[in-house]
Amino acid sequence: MIDRGFRSCALGLLASTALASPAIAQQQPPGTAAQVPVPDTGATDVTAPPPAVQQAQDGQVRDQTEIIITATKRSENLQNVAQSVQVLGTRKLDQLDISNFEQYTKQLPSVSYNVSQSGGAVVYMRGVASGGDGNHSASPPSVGVYLDEQPVTTIGGALDVHIYDIARIESLAGPQGTLYGALSEAGTIRIITNKPDLNATYGRVDGELNLTAHAHEPGGKMEGMINVPIVADRVAFRASGFYERDPGFIDNVYGSRTYCGTPIKDSGGETIGCNHDGFSVNNSAYLKRDINDAEMYGGRAALKIDLDDNWTVTPTIMHQYAKYNGFGGADVSLGDLQAQRFRGDEYRKDQFTQAALTIEGKIWNFDVTYAGAYMDRPTQSIADYTDYVEAYDNNYTSSGGIYNYLYFLDSAGNPIEPHQDIFGTEHFKKFSQELRIATPKENRARALFGAFYQRQSNHIFQNYLVPNLAPDLSVNGWPGTIWLTLQDRVDRDWAIFAEGEFDVTPKVTLIAGGRLYRFDNSLFGFAGFGKNPAYGIDPDAPPNAAGASGGVRRCLTVNGEQAIDDPDAALASGALADTPCTNVGSVEGGVAVPKHTKGDGFIHRLSARFKPTDKTMFYATWSRGFRPGGLNRAPGTAPYNPDYLTNYEAGWKTTFGPVTWNGAAFHQVWKSFQFSFLGPNSLTIVQNGRDAIINGVESDLNYVGGGLTLSASAAYTDAKTKGNICEVASDDENCSASSIITPSGTRLPVTPRFKATGTARYTWPVAMGNAHVQGNLTHQSSASADLRQVNTLLGINPNAYLGRIGASTVVNLFAGFDWKQFNAEIFANNVFDERNEQARFVACSSCTRTYILPGRPRTIGIRAGMKF
Repeated sequence: MIDRGFRSCALGLLASTALASPAIAQQQPPGTAAQVPVPDTGATDVTAPPPAVQQAQDGQVRDQTEIIITATKRSENLQNVAQSVQVLGTRKLDQLDISNFEQYTKQLPSVSYNVSQSGGAVVYMRGVASGGDGNHSASPPSVGVYLDEQPVTTIGGALDVHIYDIARIESLAGPQGTLYGALSEAGTIRIITNKPDLNATYGRVDGELNLTAHAHEPGGKMEGMINVPIVADRVAFRASGFYERDPGFIDNVYGSRTYCGTPIKDSGGETIGCNHDGFSVNNSAYLKRDINDAEMYGGRAALKIDLDDNWTVTPTIMHQYAKYNGFGGADVSLGDLQAQRFRGDEYRKDQFTQAALTIEGKIWNFDVTYAGAYMDRPTQSIADYTDYVEAYDNNYTSSGGIYNYLYFLDSAGNPIEPHQDIFGTEHFKKFSQELRIATPKENRARALFGAFYQRQSNHIFQNYLVPNLAPDLSVNGWPGTIWLTLQDRVDRDWAIFAEGEFDVTPKVTLIAGGRLYRFDNSLFGFAGFGKNPAYGIDPDAPPNAAGASGGVRRCLTVNGEQAIDDPDAALASGALADTPCTNVGSVEGGVAVPKHTKGDGFIHRLSARFKPTDKTMFYATWSRGFRPGGLNRAPGTAPYNPDYLTNYEAGWKTTFGPVTWNGAAFHQVWKSFQFSFLGPNSLTIVQNGRDAIINGVESDLNYVGGGLTLSASAAYTDAKTKGNICEVASDDENCSASSIITPSGTRLPVTPRFKATGTARYTWPVAMGNAHVQGNLTHQSSASADLRQVNTLLGINPNAYLGRIGASTVVNLFAGFDWKQFNAEIFANNVFDERNEQARFVACSSCTRTYILPGRPRTIGIRAGMKF
């Protein structure tokens, strides 16, 4: 899960570029603050100044890393960028104790997220959310995530990059398709790291110890960074690393399940029900407190090599490992922060390594940038699947339940306890390259041109295990496996793009951009049950352990037909290694090959910027974004088409002395949006829904001066469907061929209607240093958990058992002291122990046992650091 734990502050955000005369700032007497001027438009991209400079500026001037941004792939002053951008700079990341995904998204009102089926999180912006995304063979994300110049967006959920030695996080709301491509339909989040500094050797070490309510062990972490020039004025090295342990706070409490046993028959001998006197199981062997603890570690290293005055090469490597033990959900039907799990060694491991290379230089007066990266992300998990067994026993009561209907037998033909576990791995790889050229930014007419290529693949393995299951009832070649998913997914996209600006007058600028794109996505492999070799020979032999028609019986024959429809033909050769056959793919010349979906198109952005004074700017934008189409793994299910988001936006950016006030109002039309839901056998089905209309307004207000820092930001989002969504995708809005599962006018899920955050901090000189106090509040209203109003498998509204994602208000308090090269702080996060729900979910399509993913309860602690 994304925030298994409270993580603490990302202190030590150091950087290479001084703001203005940093040496002078460092020479200020203790307890005074350096008055550093804010840079003007045209300054180069900056990262965090050395720690002493940051300390001197606290509460005196706005953080430079929040002013100069690279959202437009040029270094620009935030107040001149004609789009909605919110920035969390170096000092704010440090002061708000931010070190992970869940913590920084709380501070971004336009951003929401939901738990994916792969255990990560899927990010949404401005209400562009249909829910159900994140499955390994479902829709790609609609929000792009970048680490510096390289995309790190993944199909199964966002990377939880540890936030330490980070210059800033930029949140770009609205379609960013022209510059950032297919996976930035609704917005982009950019994590900008600090770069090596050629001018000085310095570093820091930070540590923390904390106690979390409802946990019975402490947590903590250690972090450190170092910057070392290697060759004067030419080569520098920078590295950072961390280790963190988060205690668990969810308890596994006693529970038992008794399944159907003796069938109830009618007068004709047909089974019409059951008595619950069959297998009875309990979890007494696995009772444990604090099951959801986590351990994480990782690091990043970079070189900066100035080849000459014009060309710089920056190779970077980053590795991160996390192990999340137990289960992160709390069962809403039990007591606070409790669950009933029937396995004692559940876990999820998630690690990634990324190697990146950025080359920047000049050819004549043109700026040239190359950015390439390769990322390798293997994951592994094992989970209890008792909820599935419980749900199917209840749902098939009229057929005798698990005991009488689903053929759970051992090799001797004896009924066995129908327990299930899931062992799964995913191996995600991503390779991306981008080359762009920009004309001089001081020209009246400016332009940027680029080309982009990306290939991302995922080797998907999920093994649903039933202890002692007979080999003949298992997936063929996989004894004990009742269901197997083994697939390769590959997504490719290419693009050329351009964006230009023209100053019509010194106060009016027109901006136009476009992107020509092409995508080619494929899926290949097997998903489903096995086939009993005796089926069709022995009249009493079941087709497989679940009696279903999926799996091997849907495999492709040499004629390109499914085996169930072409029983006398041989199966197609060329299957993915270790699979019994291919039922997700196509057939060419009697050989199974991946099935593809392809497409191309053009998207645009048109903007106008009016700057009546140096401190005031107004803008209007018409922009489009898209997501590629894709393939369903369920045999016989049609592929889904791309969806498109059109955004109409008007905004303002103003500066009044120490106060900045920015905002935007928007109207978005989401055409034929991709809609994911769990279908039969808990297979994710993706189809194109209707349209959605999203209206909203967002704003942020900041004040810095006299030791006082005030900031507030908020977003109001009204997102609703337009047109009825049918159970089976159809152009008929009346759904005459199926049923209406989502009526027109239904609010889109996950995103709260209102979300806001505010921070107040005061710093003052004391003795030989500076003291500070700070308060931070985040609030969000409730949100629905599922877009559907009917679960067709159960015949009920899924929101009836899911409930709503609860509203929450979280308060964090801090107090500390900085002196010379040392700092110390005490803090209390989630002071009132609010049960801030991050998501609500069930384990399978027929399950009704609902879980919440809670944020970390009240956590108090102390942190301290030393600079050198």
